[in-house]
Amino acid sequence: MFNDEFFLKTPYNHFKEFISEQADRFTLLCSILNDCTLPHQILEIEGNRHILIGNLIDYGRLIFTAHYDRAPQSPGANDNGAAVFQLIETAMKFASGKSNSKVLFIFTDGEELLKGESLRLQGSYSLGLFLKKNGMGNSSIFSFDACGTGDTLIISTASDELLKKESGEGAATARRKAQTLRRTALEAARIARLEKVLLLPTPFSEDAGFLLSGMTAQTITVLPHNEAALVQSNKNAFFSNNDRRLIPETWRCLNGPGDSPLRLTPEHWKIIPAFAEALANGHI
Repeated sequence: MFNDEFFLKTPYNHFKEFISEQADRFTLLCSILNDCTLPHQILEIEGNRHILIGNLIDYGRLIFTAHYDRAPQSPGANDNGAAVFQLIETAMKFASGKSNSKVLFIFTDGEELLKGESLRLQGSYSLGLFLKKNGMGNSSIFSFDACGTGDTLIISTASDELLKKESGEGAATARRKAQTLRRTALEAARIARLEKVLLLPTPFSEDAGFLLSGMTAQTITVLPHNEAALVQSNKNAFFSNNDRRLIPETWRCLNGPGDSPLRLTPEHWKIIPAFAEALANGHI
């Protein structure tokens, strides 16, 4: 697949190196941003090194995140190499003056947890606390995860499950924020003229850590349309049913050796930059 013309273009010409077993993703990502002339800064919190494009103070109302870490012994092609590069492409478009919106891009560290580890160890948890402390508690956060395989944009409803048993004003505020972010996402998908868009439950991503910190983030992902239809037909039982046959193959391949470039569909990678640009332009 890397002989394809698509992977000869900036920034995707670095993708093969990024998913290699030997890759130091932090160092390499900083180098890629330099090559793309995207000024950036490092924000280290609780041992996690987040990489920022944009100024925290001026660009904090709208935040796009994609975690750059990967699970052990996984190439991490879809989780989450694809979304990282799609956001780099988006940032390059913005830097060229194609959007007047000020977006803070954060390539986050520490999304992947080992089995049994607390969500308080997730990078988005301590990052959320930092954003709240620095006056950005009302930011609109969109987290892009596993966006490399498929043609159907999925606007996650996973936060509903996290908030289902919660009560009090904090939970009510989080529900209202989640509803606002979903409406914003649906409107952006309409503006971007995306043909295949669904609201569906998804595996938890950075949204879990953000929510625990008191921030609400909207997870965006992508699935092949036939796999999205499978989730749609079983969405009421998604979190309670242990039948792996009901889990899309794309998601079953995450966090392991099966998350390889062979499963990627770069012919559909225009979806996320178009959607992200519509989000940004609608947020001015």
